[in-house]
Amino acid sequence: MLAALLYGKENLRLEEVADPNPATGEVVIQVGAATTCGTDLKVWRRGGHAKMLRPPTLFGHESSGRIVAVGEGVTGWQVGDRVVANNSAPCGHCFFCQRLEYSLCPNLTWNNGTFAEYLKIPSAIVQQNLLQIPNELPYELAAMTEPLACVLHGVARSNIKAGDRVVVLGDGAIGLMFVAKLAQDQAVEVSLFGGNEQRLKIGEQLGATSTFNYHQLPDIPTVVKELTQGWGADVVIEATGVPSVWEIAIACARPGGTVNLFGGCPRDTTITVNTEQLHYSELTLKGVFHNTPEYVRQALSLIASRKIPFELVISDQRPLRDLEQAFCDMRDRKVVKVAMIP
Repeated sequence: MLAALLYGKENLRLEEVADPNPATGEVVIQVGAATTCGTDLKVWRRGGHAKMLRPPTLFGHESSGRIVAVGEGVTGWQVGDRVVANNSAPCGHCFFCQRLEYSLCPNLTWNNGTFAEYLKIPSAIVQQNLLQIPNELPYELAAMTEPLACVLHGVARSNIKAGDRVVVLGDGAIGLMFVAKLAQDQAVEVSLFGGNEQRLKIGEQLGATSTFNYHQLPDIPTVVKELTQGWGADVVIEATGVPSVWEIAIACARPGGTVNLFGGCPRDTTITVNTEQLHYSELTLKGVFHNTPEYVRQALSLIASRKIPFELVISDQRPLRDLEQAFCDMRDRKVVKVAMIP
């Protein structure tokens, strides 16, 4: 089969590799669509990921498709089922899993290789995070289950209350999904800050109360305070993964506010926090990572409901051979997400 392999920084190659065969408890799907995402872009640019993968390796982690082979011992699934598989599954028995903190499980089973014609799903994911998708749901929308599950986890951890004023920093796919989910709740005001006018317009379509191009602003925290009678936002969600923006996010929060540091920064980077502000303003700073089986199910249900036009986040559909160009276009901010069709 044709598959994408990551060898290092911006070193992505399409190669012919052996078709996967399912072992006991596993299934193989024919990929219907695999979507690109900001995490893939960061991994491509950085040449690896601290938790998910180390090159050389099969690449990509968002997809949906149709089961074409079922391993021994698998029950409840059959060839022809339309499915989406999360890219991980917790072990279920460690210290963190016993406390239902599944995203912190040190034994997460990871799965990469969605940018390919076929994808093998490990048994742990088959058991916990393989879901059937409705016949009428397009593969490219179902493939967005994983990132949306991460967003739902992030929303749940953000201490958001009715009437809150929320600031989202970052107009990538994750930032736009945060806007869409928060706007759906209709009980908060959401301001989106980004650097791309086209993406900011998508944010407006998804329900942002206001949008701002940071290229045209002298100082983001000052603008946020002007929007909030001088106090700052109740909740700030950082969705860029840039250390300097983490610091901006903290500066945007009101006394007593919550800052969700959601975007993953490069390995071994640090930020500076004003201890006086953190202490006397009683700020809550949260790092939020990944998703859990509960949010995977909620995400697919929300996508399938079609209550939110998530198709706005998909800029294009392209054949697998155009994968590297898709990442170049993402790097240059010409597209948000691209659905790759093997």
